[in-house]
Amino acid sequence: MTFHERLQAWRYNLVPDHIIGEILTKRWTDNAIPFLALLVTIGVFGTAIPGFFEPFSLLESTRQLGEFLIVVIGLTVVMLAGGIDLAVGSIFALAAFAAVAVFFIFELPTGVALLASIATGAVFGAINGYLIGYLRLRAFLTTLVTLVIGRAIYDILIVNYGSLIQMSSASSDVWDFIGDGAFSGFSVPVISALVLAVVAHVALTRSRPGWHILAVGGSRRSAHNSGIKVRQTVFMSYVISGLCAGFAGFLIACRLSGAGPGTGLNMEILAITAAVVGGNSLGGGRGSVAKSIMGAIIVLVMNNGLIRLGYGTGTNQMVLGIMLAAAVILDIRWLKNRHKVLNELYVAPIYHRMGETQSAVPDSGTPYALNNRIAHTEYIGLGELEGPEDVVLDKDDHLYCGTRHGEIVRFFAPDYKRSEIFAHTGGFPLGLAIDKDSNILSCVGAMGLYRISQKGEVKQLSAETNRSYTSIVDDARLRDPNDLDIAPDGKIYFTDSTTRYDAHDWAIDSIEGRPTGRLLVFDPATGETRTLLDNYRYANGVCMAHDGKSLFFAESWACRVHRYWLEGPKAGTAECVIKDMPGYPDNINRASDGNYWMAWLGMRTPSFDLALRHPGFRKRMSRRLPQDEWLFPNINTGGVVKFAGDGRIVETMGDLTGNSHPMVTSMREHKGYLYVGGILNNRIGRYKLENADPAWTGPRSYWGART
Repeated sequence: MTFHERLQAWRYNLVPDHIIGEILTKRWTDNAIPFLALLVTIGVFGTAIPGFFEPFSLLESTRQLGEFLIVVIGLTVVMLAGGIDLAVGSIFALAAFAAVAVFFIFELPTGVALLASIATGAVFGAINGYLIGYLRLRAFLTTLVTLVIGRAIYDILIVNYGSLIQMSSASSDVWDFIGDGAFSGFSVPVISALVLAVVAHVALTRSRPGWHILAVGGSRRSAHNSGIKVRQTVFMSYVISGLCAGFAGFLIACRLSGAGPGTGLNMEILAITAAVVGGNSLGGGRGSVAKSIMGAIIVLVMNNGLIRLGYGTGTNQMVLGIMLAAAVILDIRWLKNRHKVLNELYVAPIYHRMGETQSAVPDSGTPYALNNRIAHTEYIGLGELEGPEDVVLDKDDHLYCGTRHGEIVRFFAPDYKRSEIFAHTGGFPLGLAIDKDSNILSCVGAMGLYRISQKGEVKQLSAETNRSYTSIVDDARLRDPNDLDIAPDGKIYFTDSTTRYDAHDWAIDSIEGRPTGRLLVFDPATGETRTLLDNYRYANGVCMAHDGKSLFFAESWACRVHRYWLEGPKAGTAECVIKDMPGYPDNINRASDGNYWMAWLGMRTPSFDLALRHPGFRKRMSRRLPQDEWLFPNINTGGVVKFAGDGRIVETMGDLTGNSHPMVTSMREHKGYLYVGGILNNRIGRYKLENADPAWTGPRSYWGART
C-alpha cells in the first residue's frame, strides 16, 4: 500500500461520513432544528433577563405557557389534518368571556363556567368543521371569517357587559385555586397542558382516529380511496381545536378573573407561529405534539422576553413574522429537497484493496479456469419465470423456485413441464431450504425469514434481530435477508447482506463497500433471532457442512468464503477458507461427493478493483452521474465452482457464450443433475453431471431416511 493509499484508507475508513446520512434518515432529525432553537432562545433570554429562572418567575410563565400550549395542540391537530384555524384567538376570547359571564354575572358554580367555555369552543369548532369538512369551503377564508365575526361578537359583549363583570362580588376557592394555585409547584394550566399533550400524542400515534387525521393530512384523495371518512375526520379536527381553545379560555378567565379588549388578540398568529416553528408542516400529515411543545415554548419565551427587555409590540410582531417566514421556507424547501440531500450524503464509500487473484481465463491452467459446460443445459420454465434466484427440490423430486413477483413456483417431476403457483410471499423470495417436515423456508428480500407449509400457508418466522448499541440506523430490522440453511437441531442460519440498504439496492452497497453484512441464527424453540457475526462485505450464501458441525458462508464483495464452527474447540469462531477469488460468490450448497457447490454471480474486473482503492472517485461518481452510468461489479459473467471443505477448488464451470447462464446465483444438485438459477434469468438450467451419485438428494443428505 502506497502512502497515498494509506492516507485514503485513514480518511475514508476512519472518518464516519456515513453517520451524517444515517442521522438525516431518522424522523427525529426533524426535531433537531426546533430543539436547538429552543435551547438558544432559553439561553439568550435567560441570560439577558434578570431573575428569568427564579421559581416565582417560572411559575407565572408556565401558567401562561400551559394556556397557550393547549391552544397550540388543538391547532396542531387541525394542521395535521391538512387544515388551518385562524379563529382560535376569537374562540379563546369568547370562551373566556363565557366563563367570566357565567361565574361573575350569573354567579353560577365554577364547573358550570367550565362547561360554558367548552361548549362555546365546541360550537365554533363545529361551525368551522361543518363549513370546511362537509361543505368543503376553503379553510383559510372560512376561519378568517369566523375570526372576524367572533372577534366582533366578543367586542360587543365586552362593551355591554364588562362593567357587570368588574362590579361582581362572586368568589370561589375552586376558581381562585385554578387561577393561582399549584400542585407541588405545578400550576393547573401546566398540569392540564401536560395531560392533554400525552393524550394527544397517544391518540395521534397509537389510535385509529389519530392515524386517520395524519392520513387525511398527507393525502385526502388517498385517504378517501382507502375508506377513511375524510369529511368526518376534518370536522372532528376543528371541533378538537375549538374544545382546546375553549378550555384554554376558561383557564385564563380563572387566572385574570375577568376579560378585556386584549384577551386573545393575535393569539392565532402566536399559535400558528408556534406550531410551524416547532416543525409541524403547513401542508399537513407531518408533525407531532412534541414539536408543538417546543414551538410554544420558543414563541412564548421570545414574545415575553422581548416585552420584558422593553421592546414594543411592533418589534414582537416583526420578530414573529420573521420566525414564521423562516420556518415556512425551511419546511417547504426541506420537504421538497430532503431526498436530494440524502442522495448527496448517504452513499459514503470506503477504501478497500482486493487481493491478487488467479486467472479465470479458459485454458489458463488455474483451478478457476472457466469453460463452457453450463452453456449446454436443458431449460425449465423458459419464459415463464422472472428472477429464480434459488432453486430447491423436495423428496418427491418436485422443484421450487422464487420469482421477483413474490411467488414461489412448483414444477412437477419428472419432466418439469407442468407448474403451479405454490405460494405468494408478498416479497422477492431469495434463498430456499427444506426442513425435516418438508416445509419450504425462504429469505424474502427486505421482509425477513419465512416458512411455507406443504399446503402453501405462509408464516413469517423473523423480521428482526438484536439491535447493536452503537448503530444509528435500526439494524435490528432485516433489510436484505439473502440465503439460509438448517442445522441438524432445527436452528436456521441465514445472512443479512447489508444493514444500510434494502435488497434492491445491492449495487449501491457494492459501490460503497462498507462491511455491514452479518450471519444470524433463528431458534424455532424460542422464536428469537440473534446476530452471530457481523462486519462482512455483503454476506451471502450459507451451507451447513456435511457433518453438521460447521457452516460455510460467502462474503460476496470481498470474494471470500468463511467457515463458522458450531461445535468443537473453534465453536463460535469463523475462519476464511477461500480468499481472493476471481468471482463474486453467492449461494453455497452440498455436493454428492462430500464437497460443496458455489455460485459466482459475476467476475472481478481490473477497473472495479482499481475503483475500490479510490473511494473519492466512487463518491464523486455516485453524486455526479446517473445511476445507470456508475461503475458496478461485473455481473454479466459468472459460473459454478466446486470446493472441498478445506477450501481447495475441485471444479469450475461457466457459460462463455452468455446465452444460457451468464449470471449464476444458485445451483442445487439432485439425483445426478445440477439445477442452476439466476436472479436475472428467465429460466432454470438442468445440467447432467458426470460421475455424480444418481440417488443422492439434498433432503436425504440433511434428514436421512425420514424424507
